[in-house]
Amino acid sequence: MNDSRDENPVSRRSVLWTAGAAGAGIGLGAVGTGGAAAAAAPESAAEDATSAAQDAPKRQGRTMAGVPFERRSTVRVGIIGLGNRGDSMIDLFLALPAVKVVAICDPVKEKTEKASAKVVAAGQPAPAVYTKGEDDYKNLCKRTDIDFVYVATPWDSHFDMAKTAMLDGKHVGVECPIALQLDQLWELVDLSERTRRHCMQLENCCYGKNEMRVLRMAHAGKFGDLLHGAGAYNHDLRGLMFSPTYYEGPWRRLWHTRLRGDLYPNHGFGPVANYMDLNRGDRAVSITSVGSPALGLAEYRAEHMPPGDPSWKESYIESDRTISLVQTAKGRVIRLEHDVSTPHPYSRINSLGGTRGVFEDYPSRIYIEPDHANHQWGDFSKYAAEFDHWLWKEHADPPGGHGGMDYMLVFRLMQCMQLGLVPDFDVYDAATWTSPVPLSHLSIKAKGMPQQIPDFTRGEWKKSRPGMDSEKPKP
Repeated sequence: MNDSRDENPVSRRSVLWTAGAAGAGIGLGAVGTGGAAAAAAPESAAEDATSAAQDAPKRQGRTMAGVPFERRSTVRVGIIGLGNRGDSMIDLFLALPAVKVVAICDPVKEKTEKASAKVVAAGQPAPAVYTKGEDDYKNLCKRTDIDFVYVATPWDSHFDMAKTAMLDGKHVGVECPIALQLDQLWELVDLSERTRRHCMQLENCCYGKNEMRVLRMAHAGKFGDLLHGAGAYNHDLRGLMFSPTYYEGPWRRLWHTRLRGDLYPNHGFGPVANYMDLNRGDRAVSITSVGSPALGLAEYRAEHMPPGDPSWKESYIESDRTISLVQTAKGRVIRLEHDVSTPHPYSRINSLGGTRGVFEDYPSRIYIEPDHANHQWGDFSKYAAEFDHWLWKEHADPPGGHGGMDYMLVFRLMQCMQLGLVPDFDVYDAATWTSPVPLSHLSIKAKGMPQQIPDFTRGEWKKSRPGMDSEKPKP
């Protein structure tokens, strides 16, 4: 097999972008800058784009680090993508006071009808509906009565939608990952700075109860000086990727025919980046990746898919298990893993270690001095009263999926917009957390050669500033 050839070219016109992955989404188009032409040769395109995008382009605007939202009494939301993810998240927007869903967009009419019914049932006026093809989202973004655009579509559309929203004067939040090319990540950074609009990677795992407790413990010095962390997206998705109904079309599976590296680093990278204050006193400077052979999807297909199924035309190159090491400016090490193609229990690893001890998740356990001794794991729940984040103390039983972290994300984001606060994370975090997608691919192709992670902040990372470990706002 010649794995530099794309056996299955897919454009946004060949699959409906409404699927919106259940936990998040990813869009590639191509790793490099060549659009449809680059999609036919993803690896060479990745090299071209990376070499062109490693050096920071000249800043065109002003930094968005520490920039607050404009205060508003009501947040008016437009939602693009009403598949699995968008359909569940609209419920959370509607559950909040002073949040209005004024417009929705999806090329599948039945999905917009279902969403409209939810809005009306919540006591709000029927939303404006945009369902005339894949580009109708542009008309939603042009509206003058929208403050925030939420994007929950397959991965290859994320960049264009985020870009359009900002150019039309809207703050925008996008499901993972925000874009898959380094030049696109730089363009989103530049657009955010020029338009003064926030562009955020809506990483729900940053709001997990355990993650927020570890964050506050780390900032309180319980782990001593931080040394290492780990995060992952190890989630057996074989059945879902071959399901004829879960994703609309094969778009999710087809990315395994294009890249070898970590397709989905954000869930693991985001929380650990927060623990270590990346872009707020430290930064990620390089990534080194290795990958296993790509065998899992082909084996699953042989056992479960009938002869003649379209999937038999696919040649998979994505490593079944990708392992990456990220080095920070302070010398810390972050291990990232990705595996959605082999049988295993779900894990995001979520580990943090320092000079005073270590936390490991799945299952959660902790060992820190002087609280524990004799090399025996301690009970992590005993730290809840002192270190649980105020969000989890205020919302002990949140609605929605993923253990409540989805609700925490939406609640906090809307709160920041209503009160005119600085968002918990920004476009620089979005670009940093997503950069392992193209860079891990290049590192694997180069037999583990380290790849430089750009400084998307252009030096602002050296300044300490608040992030996820927020104080409860005063009424």
